[in-house]
Amino acid sequence: MLHSADEVMLGFTRAVRAAGVPVTQDRAQTFLTAVATLGAGDRQTTYWAGRATLCASPDDLERYDRVFAAWFDPRDALPRTHRRDSSRPSTAHLLPDAEGAGASDPGEEDVVRAAASAAEVLRHRDVASLDAAERRRLAAMFDRLSLRPPRRRTARHRAWHRGRLDAPRTLRSSLRHLGEPAEVAWRRRGTRPRRVVLLVDVSGSMSAYADALLRLAHRLTQSGRAAGAAVETFTVGTRLTHVTRALRSVDADRAVGAAGEVVPDWSGGTRLGETLQVFLDRWGQRGMARGAVVVVFSDGWERGDAGLLGAQMARLQRIAHRVVWVNPHRGKAGYEPLQGGVVAALPHCDDFLAGHSLATFADLTEVIARA
Repeated sequence: MLHSADEVMLGFTRAVRAAGVPVTQDRAQTFLTAVATLGAGDRQTTYWAGRATLCASPDDLERYDRVFAAWFDPRDALPRTHRRDSSRPSTAHLLPDAEGAGASDPGEEDVVRAAASAAEVLRHRDVASLDAAERRRLAAMFDRLSLRPPRRRTARHRAWHRGRLDAPRTLRSSLRHLGEPAEVAWRRRGTRPRRVVLLVDVSGSMSAYADALLRLAHRLTQSGRAAGAAVETFTVGTRLTHVTRALRSVDADRAVGAAGEVVPDWSGGTRLGETLQVFLDRWGQRGMARGAVVVVFSDGWERGDAGLLGAQMARLQRIAHRVVWVNPHRGKAGYEPLQGGVVAALPHCDDFLAGHSLATFADLTEVIARA
Protein backbone atom coordinates (compact mmCIF):
# COMPACT_ATOMS: atom_id res chain seq x y z
CA MET A 1 0.00 0.00 0.00
CA LEU A 2 1.38 3.48 -0.86
CA HIS A 3 1.35 6.75 1.04
CA SER A 4 -0.78 9.63 -0.16
CA ALA A 5 0.75 12.90 -1.29
CA ASP A 6 -0.08 14.63 2.01
CA GLU A 7 1.57 11.84 4.00
CA VAL A 8 4.72 12.06 1.91
CA MET A 9 4.91 15.83 2.33
CA LEU A 10 4.23 15.64 6.06
CA GLY A 11 6.89 12.96 6.39
CA PHE A 12 9.26 15.33 4.63
CA THR A 13 8.59 18.08 7.20
CA ARG A 14 9.38 15.61 9.98
CA ALA A 15 12.57 14.63 8.22
CA VAL A 16 13.62 18.28 7.93
CA ARG A 17 12.91 18.74 11.64
CA ALA A 18 14.96 15.64 12.45
CA ALA A 19 17.88 17.13 10.53
CA GLY A 20 17.94 20.10 12.92
CA VAL A 21 15.68 22.66 11.20
CA PRO A 22 13.16 24.09 13.73
CA VAL A 23 9.97 23.23 11.84
CA THR A 24 6.93 24.22 13.88
CA GLN A 25 3.36 23.06 13.41
CA ASP A 26 2.45 26.37 11.73
CA ARG A 27 5.33 26.07 9.25
CA ALA A 28 4.42 22.48 8.42
CA GLN A 29 0.79 23.48 7.83
CA THR A 30 1.88 26.41 5.65
CA PHE A 31 4.11 24.08 3.61
CA LEU A 32 1.23 21.62 3.03
CA THR A 33 -1.04 24.49 1.98
CA ALA A 34 1.59 25.84 -0.43
CA VAL A 35 2.13 22.44 -2.03
CA ALA A 36 -1.61 21.90 -2.34
CA THR A 37 -1.96 25.29 -4.04
CA LEU A 38 1.01 24.94 -6.40
CA GLY A 39 0.66 21.22 -7.04
CA ALA A 40 2.94 18.37 -5.95
CA GLY A 41 3.79 17.18 -9.45
CA ASP A 42 6.81 19.43 -9.98
CA ARG A 43 9.99 18.77 -7.99
CA GLN A 44 11.34 22.31 -8.39
CA THR A 45 8.09 23.89 -7.22
CA THR A 46 8.00 21.65 -4.16
CA TYR A 47 11.62 22.50 -3.37
CA TRP A 48 11.01 26.26 -3.34
CA ALA A 49 7.72 25.91 -1.47
CA GLY A 50 9.53 24.05 1.33
CA ARG A 51 12.50 26.37 1.32
CA ALA A 52 10.23 29.42 1.67
CA THR A 53 8.04 27.99 4.43
CA LEU A 54 10.21 25.60 6.46
CA CYS A 55 13.53 27.45 6.65
CA ALA A 56 13.89 30.33 9.10
CA SER A 57 17.56 31.31 8.70
CA PRO A 58 20.49 30.85 6.29
CA ASP A 59 21.85 28.12 8.59
CA ASP A 60 18.80 25.98 7.75
CA LEU A 61 19.33 25.99 3.98
CA GLU A 62 22.15 23.44 3.78
CA ARG A 63 20.32 20.95 6.02
CA TYR A 64 17.14 21.46 4.05
CA ASP A 65 18.93 20.81 0.74
CA ARG A 66 20.47 17.57 2.04
CA VAL A 67 17.15 16.21 3.31
CA PHE A 68 15.30 17.23 0.13
CA ALA A 69 17.86 15.43 -2.06
CA ALA A 70 17.59 12.29 0.09
CA TRP A 71 13.77 12.33 0.40
CA PHE A 72 12.79 13.05 -3.21
CA ASP A 73 14.41 10.96 -5.91
CA PRO A 74 14.90 13.18 -9.03
CA ARG A 75 14.32 10.18 -11.28
CA ASP A 76 10.78 9.73 -9.99
CA ALA A 77 7.73 11.96 -10.33
CA LEU A 78 6.48 13.73 -7.23
CA PRO A 79 5.26 12.72 -4.78
CA ARG A 80 7.73 9.95 -4.06
CA THR A 81 6.03 6.77 -2.94
CA HIS A 82 7.15 4.69 0.04
CA ARG A 83 6.06 1.26 1.14
CA ARG A 84 4.04 1.37 4.33
CA ASP A 85 4.71 -1.04 7.15
CA SER A 86 1.38 -2.89 7.48
CA SER A 87 2.07 -3.62 11.15
CA ARG A 88 1.93 0.06 12.05
CA PRO A 89 -1.24 2.19 11.92
CA SER A 90 -1.19 5.23 9.68
CA THR A 91 -1.23 8.54 11.57
CA ALA A 92 0.72 10.56 9.04
CA HIS A 93 -2.40 12.42 7.91
CA LEU A 94 -2.58 14.18 11.27
CA LEU A 95 -0.39 17.14 12.08
CA PRO A 96 1.41 16.92 15.44
CA ASP A 97 -0.25 18.84 18.26
CA ALA A 98 1.31 21.97 19.68
CA GLU A 99 2.87 20.16 22.67
CA GLY A 100 4.42 17.47 20.50
CA ALA A 101 5.42 19.64 17.55
CA GLY A 102 9.05 18.68 17.93
CA ALA A 103 8.44 14.96 18.36
CA SER A 104 8.72 12.40 15.61
CA ASP A 105 9.28 8.71 15.22
CA PRO A 106 12.90 7.97 16.29
CA GLY A 107 13.09 5.15 13.77
CA GLU A 108 11.98 7.44 10.95
CA GLU A 109 14.52 10.08 12.03
CA ASP A 110 17.32 7.50 11.95
CA VAL A 111 16.36 6.37 8.44
CA VAL A 112 16.22 9.91 7.08
CA ARG A 113 19.49 10.88 8.73
CA ALA A 114 21.15 7.78 7.33
CA ALA A 115 19.80 8.50 3.83
CA ALA A 116 20.95 12.12 3.94
CA SER A 117 24.34 11.08 5.29
CA ALA A 118 24.74 8.41 2.59
CA ALA A 119 23.94 10.94 -0.14
CA GLU A 120 26.47 13.39 1.27
CA VAL A 121 29.14 10.69 1.53
CA LEU A 122 28.47 9.60 -2.06
CA ARG A 123 28.79 13.21 -3.17
CA HIS A 124 32.41 13.25 -1.94
CA ARG A 125 33.37 9.74 -3.06
CA ASP A 126 35.96 9.21 -5.79
CA VAL A 127 34.08 8.33 -8.97
CA ALA A 128 36.64 5.66 -9.86
CA SER A 129 35.92 3.74 -6.63
CA LEU A 130 32.15 3.40 -7.08
CA ASP A 131 30.36 0.17 -7.94
CA ALA A 132 27.56 -0.09 -10.50
CA ALA A 133 24.74 0.69 -8.04
CA GLU A 134 26.55 3.71 -6.65
CA ARG A 135 27.24 4.99 -10.14
CA ARG A 136 23.51 4.84 -10.90
CA ARG A 137 22.74 6.83 -7.76
CA LEU A 138 25.43 9.35 -8.61
CA ALA A 139 24.07 9.74 -12.15
CA ALA A 140 20.73 10.84 -10.69
CA MET A 141 22.49 13.38 -8.46
CA PHE A 142 23.99 15.17 -11.47
CA ASP A 143 20.61 16.91 -11.89
CA ARG A 144 21.52 19.03 -8.86
CA LEU A 145 24.38 20.65 -10.77
CA SER A 146 23.70 23.75 -12.83
CA LEU A 147 25.83 26.18 -14.78
CA ARG A 148 25.61 29.91 -14.19
CA PRO A 149 27.35 30.97 -17.36
CA PRO A 150 30.07 33.60 -17.05
CA ARG A 151 29.22 36.87 -18.71
CA ARG A 152 31.18 39.30 -20.81
CA ARG A 153 30.54 42.96 -21.55
CA THR A 154 29.36 43.96 -25.01
CA ALA A 155 29.96 47.11 -27.04
CA ARG A 156 26.27 48.02 -27.03
CA HIS A 157 24.73 49.93 -24.16
CA ARG A 158 21.43 49.38 -22.39
CA ALA A 159 19.23 51.57 -20.24
CA TRP A 160 20.04 51.38 -16.53
CA HIS A 161 19.18 53.19 -13.33
CA ARG A 162 22.75 54.49 -12.97
CA GLY A 163 25.99 54.54 -14.90
CA ARG A 164 26.88 56.93 -17.73
CA LEU A 165 24.63 59.75 -18.89
CA ASP A 166 22.53 58.75 -21.91
CA ALA A 167 22.45 62.17 -23.59
CA PRO A 168 20.44 61.21 -26.74
CA ARG A 169 17.68 59.55 -24.74
CA THR A 170 17.59 62.40 -22.24
CA LEU A 171 17.31 64.94 -25.09
CA ARG A 172 14.50 63.00 -26.81
CA SER A 173 12.61 62.87 -23.54
CA SER A 174 13.01 66.62 -23.13
CA LEU A 175 11.73 67.25 -26.69
CA ARG A 176 8.64 65.15 -25.98
CA HIS A 177 7.95 67.59 -23.14
CA LEU A 178 8.31 70.61 -25.48
CA GLY A 179 11.78 71.45 -24.23
CA GLU A 180 10.94 71.31 -20.55
CA PRO A 181 13.48 69.59 -18.29
CA ALA A 182 12.89 65.83 -18.23
CA GLU A 183 14.16 62.91 -16.21
CA VAL A 184 17.83 62.19 -16.82
CA ALA A 185 18.44 58.85 -18.56
CA TRP A 186 21.40 56.61 -17.77
CA ARG A 187 23.02 53.70 -19.57
CA ARG A 188 25.65 51.03 -19.15
CA ARG A 189 27.30 48.46 -21.36
CA GLY A 190 25.29 45.30 -21.80
CA THR A 191 26.42 41.76 -21.07
CA ARG A 192 25.98 38.39 -22.73
CA PRO A 193 26.94 34.83 -21.76
CA ARG A 194 30.54 33.85 -22.37
CA ARG A 195 31.22 30.63 -24.31
CA VAL A 196 32.45 27.60 -22.36
CA VAL A 197 34.61 24.94 -24.07
CA LEU A 198 35.21 21.52 -22.47
CA LEU A 199 38.10 19.25 -23.54
CA VAL A 200 37.59 15.79 -21.98
CA ASP A 201 40.44 13.28 -21.93
CA VAL A 202 39.05 9.79 -22.71
CA SER A 203 42.38 7.94 -22.84
CA GLY A 204 43.06 4.72 -20.97
CA SER A 205 44.37 6.43 -17.83
CA MET A 206 41.14 8.46 -17.63
CA SER A 207 38.71 5.65 -18.47
CA ALA A 208 37.46 5.37 -14.86
CA TYR A 209 36.34 9.00 -14.97
CA ALA A 210 35.27 9.36 -18.59
CA ASP A 211 31.60 8.44 -18.04
CA ALA A 212 31.19 10.87 -15.13
CA LEU A 213 32.97 13.64 -17.03
CA LEU A 214 30.71 13.20 -20.05
CA ARG A 215 27.68 13.29 -17.75
CA LEU A 216 29.04 16.51 -16.31
CA ALA A 217 29.51 17.89 -19.83
CA HIS A 218 25.93 16.88 -20.67
CA ARG A 219 24.59 18.61 -17.57
CA LEU A 220 26.57 21.78 -18.29
CA THR A 221 25.37 21.69 -21.90
CA GLN A 222 21.72 21.43 -20.88
CA SER A 223 21.81 24.09 -18.15
CA GLY A 224 23.92 26.34 -20.39
CA ARG A 225 21.37 26.12 -23.21
CA ALA A 226 18.59 26.98 -20.76
CA ALA A 227 20.55 30.11 -19.76
CA GLY A 228 21.32 31.07 -23.35
CA ALA A 229 25.02 30.13 -23.16
CA ALA A 230 27.01 28.10 -25.69
CA VAL A 231 28.83 25.06 -24.26
CA GLU A 232 31.05 23.13 -26.68
CA THR A 233 32.53 19.71 -25.80
CA PHE A 234 35.41 17.79 -27.39
CA THR A 235 37.03 14.50 -26.42
CA VAL A 236 40.80 14.21 -26.64
CA GLY A 237 43.07 11.18 -26.69
CA THR A 238 44.90 10.18 -29.81
CA ARG A 239 42.30 12.10 -31.82
CA LEU A 240 40.04 15.09 -31.34
CA THR A 241 36.26 14.49 -31.56
CA HIS A 242 33.49 17.10 -31.43
CA VAL A 243 30.65 15.60 -29.34
CA THR A 244 28.50 18.66 -28.64
CA ARG A 245 25.68 17.49 -30.93
CA ALA A 246 25.52 14.09 -29.21
CA LEU A 247 25.24 15.77 -25.78
CA ARG A 248 22.26 17.88 -26.80
CA SER A 249 19.87 15.02 -26.11
CA VAL A 250 17.85 15.72 -22.96
CA ASP A 251 18.25 12.16 -21.67
CA ALA A 252 21.68 11.81 -20.03
CA ASP A 253 22.08 8.06 -20.66
CA ARG A 254 21.18 8.45 -24.32
CA ALA A 255 23.50 11.45 -24.71
CA VAL A 256 26.50 9.70 -23.14
CA GLY A 257 25.83 6.60 -25.25
CA ALA A 258 25.65 8.69 -28.41
CA ALA A 259 28.90 10.42 -27.52
CA GLY A 260 30.57 7.07 -26.95
CA GLU A 261 29.52 5.89 -30.40
CA VAL A 262 31.22 8.78 -32.19
CA VAL A 263 34.48 8.68 -30.20
CA PRO A 264 36.94 6.42 -32.09
CA ASP A 265 39.80 6.49 -29.54
CA TRP A 266 38.01 5.56 -26.32
CA SER A 267 40.48 4.20 -23.69
CA GLY A 268 43.38 4.64 -26.09
CA GLY A 269 46.61 6.59 -25.79
CA THR A 270 47.16 10.24 -24.87
CA ARG A 271 48.53 12.83 -27.26
CA LEU A 272 47.31 16.03 -25.70
CA GLY A 273 49.75 18.30 -27.52
CA GLU A 274 48.77 17.06 -30.98
CA THR A 275 45.03 17.06 -30.31
CA LEU A 276 45.15 20.50 -28.72
CA GLN A 277 47.01 21.78 -31.78
CA VAL A 278 44.27 20.35 -34.03
CA PHE A 279 41.62 22.03 -31.87
CA LEU A 280 43.34 25.42 -32.06
CA ASP A 281 44.04 25.20 -35.80
CA ARG A 282 40.55 24.09 -36.77
CA TRP A 283 38.25 25.64 -34.17
CA GLY A 284 39.93 27.60 -31.41
CA GLN A 285 41.98 30.13 -33.34
CA ARG A 286 39.04 30.88 -35.61
CA GLY A 287 36.85 31.99 -32.75
CA MET A 288 35.54 29.13 -30.60
CA ALA A 289 38.18 29.54 -27.91
CA ARG A 290 38.65 33.28 -28.36
CA GLY A 291 37.37 34.99 -25.23
CA ALA A 292 35.96 31.69 -23.91
CA VAL A 293 36.43 29.78 -20.67
CA VAL A 294 38.29 26.61 -21.67
CA VAL A 295 38.27 23.64 -19.27
CA VAL A 296 40.68 20.73 -19.82
CA PHE A 297 39.87 17.48 -18.01
CA SER A 298 43.00 15.32 -17.94
CA ASP A 299 45.49 13.62 -15.64
CA GLY A 300 48.37 14.90 -17.75
CA TRP A 301 49.86 11.56 -18.79
CA GLU A 302 51.26 12.73 -22.11
CA ARG A 303 52.73 10.06 -24.42
CA GLY A 304 53.68 12.61 -27.04
CA ASP A 305 55.94 15.63 -26.84
CA ALA A 306 55.38 17.52 -23.58
CA GLY A 307 57.07 20.55 -25.12
CA LEU A 308 54.43 20.65 -27.85
CA LEU A 309 51.71 20.53 -25.19
CA GLY A 310 53.30 23.46 -23.35
CA ALA A 311 53.51 25.49 -26.56
CA GLN A 312 49.87 24.82 -27.43
CA MET A 313 48.72 25.65 -23.90
CA ALA A 314 50.57 28.96 -24.14
CA ARG A 315 48.83 29.57 -27.45
CA LEU A 316 45.48 28.71 -25.90
CA GLN A 317 46.04 31.04 -22.96
CA ARG A 318 46.70 33.96 -25.29
CA ILE A 319 43.29 33.72 -26.97
CA ALA A 320 41.05 32.32 -24.20
CA HIS A 321 39.58 34.41 -21.42
CA ARG A 322 40.43 31.79 -18.80
CA VAL A 323 42.03 28.32 -18.90
CA VAL A 324 41.08 25.79 -16.22
CA TRP A 325 42.83 22.41 -15.84
CA VAL A 326 40.86 19.74 -13.94
CA ASN A 327 42.84 16.71 -12.74
CA PRO A 328 41.01 13.82 -10.99
CA HIS A 329 44.10 13.12 -8.87
CA ARG A 330 44.45 16.73 -7.71
CA GLY A 331 42.25 16.21 -4.66
CA LYS A 332 43.90 13.01 -3.42
CA ALA A 333 46.27 12.92 -0.47
CA GLY A 334 49.93 12.95 -1.40
CA TYR A 335 49.40 13.98 -5.00
CA GLU A 336 52.10 16.12 -6.61
CA PRO A 337 51.93 17.47 -10.18
CA LEU A 338 54.97 15.64 -11.50
CA GLN A 339 53.59 14.24 -14.77
CA GLY A 340 55.28 15.69 -17.85
CA GLY A 341 52.03 16.96 -19.34
CA VAL A 342 50.94 18.68 -16.12
CA VAL A 343 54.37 20.26 -15.61
CA ALA A 344 54.29 21.64 -19.17
CA ALA A 345 50.68 22.89 -18.95
CA LEU A 346 50.44 24.41 -15.46
CA PRO A 347 52.36 27.63 -16.21
CA HIS A 348 49.67 28.45 -18.78
CA CYS A 349 46.62 27.65 -16.62
CA ASP A 350 44.64 30.12 -14.55
CA ASP A 351 43.16 27.44 -12.27
CA PHE A 352 44.23 23.92 -11.31
CA LEU A 353 41.33 22.02 -9.74
CA ALA A 354 40.41 18.58 -8.48
CA GLY A 355 37.83 16.62 -10.48
CA HIS A 356 37.19 13.22 -8.92
CA SER A 357 33.80 13.63 -7.20
CA LEU A 358 30.44 15.35 -7.51
CA ALA A 359 31.51 17.88 -4.86
CA THR A 360 34.56 18.88 -6.91
CA PHE A 361 32.36 19.17 -10.01
CA ALA A 362 30.15 21.63 -8.08
CA ASP A 363 33.26 23.63 -7.18
CA LEU A 364 34.18 23.70 -10.87
CA THR A 365 30.82 25.20 -11.84
CA GLU A 366 31.42 28.02 -9.37
CA VAL A 367 34.87 28.71 -10.82
CA ILE A 368 33.36 28.85 -14.32
CA ALA A 369 30.56 31.17 -13.16
CA ARG A 370 33.07 33.60 -11.63
CA ALA A 371 35.41 33.59 -14.64
